[in-house]
Amino acid sequence: MTLSSTKVTDWQCLYKVGATLFCSFMCLYCLTWLLKHIDMFLSGCQTVYSAVCIRDSMRHLPQSIQLFWEISEKLSEDLHYVAALINRVVDFDASLEESRFTVKPNVDPAIDEKKRRMMGLSDFLTDVARRELEHLDSRISSCCVIYLPLIGFLLSVPRLPSMVEKEDFEMEGFEFMFLSDDRLHYRSQRTRELDSLLGDLHCDIRDMETAVMTQLQSAVLEKSNSLYQVLDLLAELDCLMAMSSASQEYSYSSPKLARHRTIAITQGRHPLLELCSPVFVANSFQSSESEGRIKVITGPNSSGKSIFLKQMALALNSSTGSSLVLIDEFGKGTNTVDGLSLLAASVSFWLKKPLVDVPHVLLATNFHSLMQLGLLPTTGMLSFLTLETAVDRDELVFLYQLKEGICQSSYAANIAALAGLPTCLVHRAMEVSEHYRTGKPIKRIDKASSDEQAKRCQSVVQKFLSLDLEDKDVDLQSFMKDELLPSAGELLNRS
Repeated sequence: MTLSSTKVTDWQCLYKVGATLFCSFMCLYCLTWLLKHIDMFLSGCQTVYSAVCIRDSMRHLPQSIQLFWEISEKLSEDLHYVAALINRVVDFDASLEESRFTVKPNVDPAIDEKKRRMMGLSDFLTDVARRELEHLDSRISSCCVIYLPLIGFLLSVPRLPSMVEKEDFEMEGFEFMFLSDDRLHYRSQRTRELDSLLGDLHCDIRDMETAVMTQLQSAVLEKSNSLYQVLDLLAELDCLMAMSSASQEYSYSSPKLARHRTIAITQGRHPLLELCSPVFVANSFQSSESEGRIKVITGPNSSGKSIFLKQMALALNSSTGSSLVLIDEFGKGTNTVDGLSLLAASVSFWLKKPLVDVPHVLLATNFHSLMQLGLLPTTGMLSFLTLETAVDRDELVFLYQLKEGICQSSYAANIAALAGLPTCLVHRAMEVSEHYRTGKPIKRIDKASSDEQAKRCQSVVQKFLSLDLEDKDVDLQSFMKDELLPSAGELLNRS
């Protein structure tokens, strides 16, 4: 793309064209939707001309770039035909003004004649109103003849102060229709003649223009194959523009493919996480014969192991079909011994393969016994990594920095504290863990108090079960206040 010498504004223009062009082509398939969203349809139609301009512009750019050549050659003359047809038929200004599809003059003589009559109605109706006034009550000083779509022509007169009840609206020779904005509307012999002579001009024009729009729709869809080809090419252009913009904004770099079996990443980043997290730590990665192809990553929960794996997968899984294997917590959820055995056997299976067949493997696990019990063979193809952490006054701090080494603790108690578990519970867990590790007996805390609480709870339950809930005289409020709530509060305070 750097050979094209295009500006950012050029790409922005192309992007807008591609988006609106897609909308215009799609709306041509749905007449009902089109009638309700005429503004979007008109905007889309206008972009057809922009697509023609894109094609002409591409012909002046280096044709060695495949996409430029395809746009220059494959956007056929059908696009010119569609653009010219739409331009000849659609009156864009009138359509936006009336919020409906409107055709240009000289497209359909019958429509032009109807519109001519509509334009001349004002003076003609003024003359008719002058004649009608001669036959009205002398108290009525003015009137006008109006046209309402779907209703027709009506005589409109001001309401007199004496016209209070509906019977007061009746006038000889005039049929009362309705009252609106303190004006009375009537049918007369002349308005009926106008209906018969001119008909419902407004609805007739709309129906005729809708028929023209349907014909235009059919004519454009006959060229749908060419239009789809335009969409495909502009979609590809849109993707390249987005990738180019993102790579410049976020300092992305494209990978370099090599024939030797090595993966090298310098300061790799997770493209989504770094945008969502206020602090993101980039990590480098090497996988080769000298650095080892199988990496075992250990670390406490939430230290970043899974995020690191997903980051590597996004960066590498498109290289070859069998060159990269990602394993996250394999064996978790089953019996500890079984899970550990399966994991060790899987890693050993790869390590026993011929050197050229060993894949690049990233393995994240909390099975620290995998290393402590020496279940894996010693080989240069295997290395151990961990995510750095620090403990500051019993508080675990994640540094998210990858380094060589093995995590010696899962920091379960620290993770529990970070998750919001009560401090007394965390301290008790640490105490039990230490006693278990050193072989000391684990004593039950406050046995007498616990027995007393159990008896109190049993008493409350028995009293509740003895209540006859169908008895209207049962005082549940007193039971809750005197028995249940005090017992519950006592239990919560002791815990």
